[in-house]
Amino acid sequence: MSQQKTEECKCLVVVRVRGTVSAMKEARETLELLRLTHTNHAVIIDSRPAYKGMLQRVNNYVTWGEPTKETVTAMLTKRGRLAGQKKLSEEFAQKAGFKNIEDLAEAIVNCKAVYSKIEGVEPRFKLHPPRKGYKGQTKNSYRAGGEAGYRGEAINDLVKRMV
Repeated sequence: MSQQKTEECKCLVVVRVRGTVSAMKEARETLELLRLTHTNHAVIIDSRPAYKGMLQRVNNYVTWGEPTKETVTAMLTKRGRLAGQKKLSEEFAQKAGFKNIEDLAEAIVNCKAVYSKIEGVEPRFKLHPPRKGYKGQTKNSYRAGGEAGYRGEAINDLVKRMV
């Protein structure tokens, strides 16, 4: 019990890299729960055990890792949307109780704020396909030279090419 308390909260960026035409029903439902309805959509979540179990269920269809503050700031400024598809602005960040978008990104990375719980924001990011394409096959795991599964800090490179 004390081991779970000492494990710190980490911010994770999850990007969907594959479609689900012949996927199992459980994987499709889990992707819906994560709000990853199309390829190249991304969400920011934390590392609680419920989310980790969901990621293990869909690890053939998504890739995830720990982002830096700069990556989250780029996602918020370029791809962050409010309700009604308006761009995320400095004024909205101030209304939400943060100094600016960088301060909001810092709070998200340090798990002080949950992005999807902020009132009035679109919880998913609609990203472009990566510039210069994916480096490997989207069917294979990242460890096997592909794109799916856990990739740690390397998620920053992928997200920067997609923003």
